[in-house]
Amino acid sequence: MPVVKYNPFSSELEDFPTGLRLFQDSLSRLLSEPAARPWSPAVDILETENELILKADIPDVDPNKVGIQLENGTLTLKGERSFEQHQNGKGGFHRIERSYGSFVRAFSLPDTVDGEKVKADYKNGVLTITLPKKEVAKPKTINISVNN
Repeated sequence: MPVVKYNPFSSELEDFPTGLRLFQDSLSRLLSEPAARPWSPAVDILETENELILKADIPDVDPNKVGIQLENGTLTLKGERSFEQHQNGKGGFHRIERSYGSFVRAFSLPDTVDGEKVKADYKNGVLTITLPKKEVAKPKTINISVNN
């Protein structure tokens, strides 16, 4: 019996006949329901002297399906990216790697945030939420008077 050397870097599908490979790809696509994979957008939070700025990557998310709530020191983002199947019957997906469905992210905020002046902007798939700081939280400079 000949010895077969295992190569972990080779694609296992190369050894399959073409028909079986196509069947396996089709079966994988059917079993990987895009809405079944949970996802949450990547977020950056920047603090400046006057505000906190939160940026969330939400490409292909309808801004009308995004909810922003600020309650009891917690900022909550909710939204949904819908999966659109081609209804015309011409063509189909070869691969689905992006996640779809609902997401929820919650962030604890410091007491220094002024919840009355929060602004949100959506541009090029990025949601930017600007959270101004209260006046009492901003650093103050105190001048020293010198008496001669």
